[in-house]
Order: sequence, then structure tokens, then C-alpha cells
Amino acid sequence: MVEKTVKPEITEPTTSMPTIVIDTREQLPYSFNAPCVRRKLPAGDYSVDGYDWEIAVERKSLEDYVKSVINDRVRFKKELLSLQEYKSACIVVEAPLASIKPGGYPSGANPNAVFGATTSIIVDYGIPIYFCSDRQVARKFTEEWLIRWHRKLQRKF
Repeated sequence: MVEKTVKPEITEPTTSMPTIVIDTREQLPYSFNAPCVRRKLPAGDYSVDGYDWEIAVERKSLEDYVKSVINDRVRFKKELLSLQEYKSACIVVEAPLASIKPGGYPSGANPNAVFGATTSIIVDYGIPIYFCSDRQVARKFTEEWLIRWHRKLQRKF
């Protein structure tokens, strides 16, 4: 009698669409194609369900970004220190980098100070900042970034 050898079935890591978590304090939430839930996040405005303490996106309009890095530095530094502890976190700004110029935003902040704060966040805190051309591009980038990180973390298991 000949025995058949049964090969174990090889399964690929799940690539199902993750559920995106939107912080309850986010005032202008994006509408994603992925499923979403709203709940308070420890840091950031967006994450992926099950990875609230590992991946995060902090969304900013240009005006809010400038206000955060110039006028609200103390509060924003606390947010950066929290994000710095994550496996991956980023800041998405709904404007192109070229918008940081004199008169490019209502606050009238010195562009050199904004550029200095931007490079400090990237270099000193290790948090990338992605300047997207507008809100729609920023929304698409945020969704893709979160999905990609979800896939990457899923492959580790």
C-alpha cells in the first residue's frame, strides 16, 4: 500500500481591507473607501484597528500646521513626543510645501520659522511630514499609507 503525502496548505497573509480608526476629536474627517470606525486615539487623527499604539497619521490643514508649529509649540511637542514612540507615524499637510511663503497663510508667521520647525520635526523627532497638494490628495495618501502599513504588519505574523 502506497501512502500519499499531503502537502500542507500554504496560506498567504491576509490582505483584507483594514478598518481605519478616525479619532473622535478629528473635526473634518476624511471619507475613505475602507471601512471606518470612530473612537478616541492615543495620538494622531487616523490609525488602523488593532494598531492604535503602533501607526498613526496626524492630519493638518496648512493654517493648522503653521499654528501648531509656531503658536502652539508646547502642546504640539507633546503630540510629537507621543508619535515618536510609534512604529510608524507621520504628519500629512493638505498643501504643497511651496505654500510656506510670505502671505501663504493667514497667521503671517515667518516662513523661515515654519521651515525650521518642519526640518526639526523630521530630523529631531524622526517623524516624516508629507506635504500633499490639497485635501483630496492628502486623503488618498493617508488611506494608502495606512493600508500599506497594515499589510506590512500583517506579513510579520
